[in-house]
Amino acid sequence: MISSAEQQAVDAAITSRRSIRAYLPTPVAREEIEQILRVAGRAPSGSNTQPWKVYVLQGERKQQLSAAILAAHNDPAQAALHKEEYAYYPLAWVAPYVDRRRKVGWDLYALLGLTREDKAGMAAQHGKNYAFFGAPVGLIFTIDRVMAQGSWLDYGMFLQSIMVAARARGLDTCPQAAFTQYHRIIAEQLALPEGETVVCGMALGVADLSKIENSLSTERMAPQEFVKFVE
Repeated sequence: MISSAEQQAVDAAITSRRSIRAYLPTPVAREEIEQILRVAGRAPSGSNTQPWKVYVLQGERKQQLSAAILAAHNDPAQAALHKEEYAYYPLAWVAPYVDRRRKVGWDLYALLGLTREDKAGMAAQHGKNYAFFGAPVGLIFTIDRVMAQGSWLDYGMFLQSIMVAARARGLDTCPQAAFTQYHRIIAEQLALPEGETVVCGMALGVADLSKIENSLSTERMAPQEFVKFVE
């Protein structure tokens, strides 16, 4: 039985989580990263398979990966040669999902003063993904190719656990599917075994609250919009 204060702390860690897109250079100690990952490792998984693998990047190694990806991203001819290994988003968008996606995108661009015509500005903003938005820690997640859909569901619980454990320590994160386009570069840079596929990346650090992009607050549905009590 947990206390009311403990319940409030858990709720606060979950509800205060946001995708942060600008970070302070404040270092995160290796011991703290290890603690976060140890806590997240308690995430449930079918038959306790624990399908997650994590590559932690800091300093020069993080910069090397970012530089390699940005070199391809900033060259349209090169970028066109890189495709996602799995479909994260639907191949055909329908309402209400496409409407929510468009809203969060245009809300972010509006904060940054980017218009629909400013393709270069939008591309530059997207490119910040590959520098982990300036976070001092970059995480790359992989999974063995032999694992099936259920293990990917388990993986989502692991990722959420990392983000909540980070918030409990006053840190922020941004989960990043953008890295999947450049999985071949990541595999080369990190010497990934052939049997592993990139799931996503994640930025980890202290939010720079002076940056306008971090004022973005996304909307969430009320429970009555997605819950049906069967009686």
